Amino acid sequence: MTASETPLINLLTTMTEASFEACELDPEALILARIAALVATDAPPISYYMNLGDAKDFDVAPERIRGVLAAVAPLVGTARVVSAMANIDKAYEIGLEVEGEL
Repeated sequence: MTASETPLINLLTTMTEASFEACELDPEALILARIAALVATDAPPISYYMNLGDAKDFDVAPERIRGVLAAVAPLVGTARVVSAMANIDKAYEIGLEVEGEL
């Protein structure tokens, strides 16, 4: 696919890059904050997929992501955290499918 064929992905990429540039958090803290927001909003697997790629790029350990899930559980509830865990698993499946196509 060319850039002209993926205008929405290009927009989301631009927005994410702008967020990184505008934020004074270090990359790990920013990614963990984004994961927490995904949990709080019950985001779909594709949202996790997009952010877990950044987590991998910045060497954010899976333990740190699990720590975020534990930290937000009392605030967002068990159902949201369990949903997040399932969506993270699905995001990894999406990643395997995408990598298999490359």
